[in-house]
Amino acid sequence: MADYSQIDRSPLIGFLFYPRQDFTPCPRGAFDLLVPVDTGISISTRFYEKNKDCPWILYFHGNGEVVSDYDDIAPLYHREGINLVVADYRGYGASDGSPTFSHLINDGRKVLEKVGEELAKRGLRNEMWVMGRSMGSVAALDLAHQFPEKMRGMIIESGFASVTRLIKHLGLPSRGINLESIEQERIGMIRTISVPALIIHGEYDNLVPLQEAKDLFTYLGGKKKKLVIIPKADHNSVMFYGMEKYFESIKEFMSE
Repeated sequence: MADYSQIDRSPLIGFLFYPRQDFTPCPRGAFDLLVPVDTGISISTRFYEKNKDCPWILYFHGNGEVVSDYDDIAPLYHREGINLVVADYRGYGASDGSPTFSHLINDGRKVLEKVGEELAKRGLRNEMWVMGRSMGSVAALDLAHQFPEKMRGMIIESGFASVTRLIKHLGLPSRGINLESIEQERIGMIRTISVPALIIHGEYDNLVPLQEAKDLFTYLGGKKKKLVIIPKADHNSVMFYGMEKYFESIKEFMSE
């Protein structure tokens, strides 16, 4: 794992994470689970079950989003025969603590383990894909590297290979931080990922440029990988602008 301590201790954290503590009551047919990750700290997750026999996507959302934002989005996955479980980060939704990149990665590992245990406990289909949108790609890529045996494949939407590239693109203050070493560690890790991978990105994404998706696709070490570009879509409209292509790509990927 790349050493994010320099970033975690710097003012950059305030530019890179936008925690919201919004939380809504659990909708009918769903259930919530708090995952303990540290002393006095738990991460909120929400399971949206369509059918007990449907496969699951463990979803790490984008920055500024929270679990309950997916109350209206989960039915779109259900329409494709996919169950969805969405995980927050520290300081987001009903989760405790404050976010850092080290926490995001380490907590993601505990969330993966606990989600698998919960599916088995409830007698649900324990067949899982891991998906990361934008900032969530950090957690998803790490899990694909560390625990390939626990997932059928990985989906990255509007993501990036390394947050250092986002820092450079946005021109954020990083004096005194060795971004290059972090980036090279991250890229080296990605080259070892061999699980099947689907990369989805908007053509006109100005926050995370399309080149990030192309580079990530190139870096991934697996032979089974696909890049889907949604025409005319930007960072926050990629799913809705190209909804048919977006979900068709996910369904086909999981079916294969």
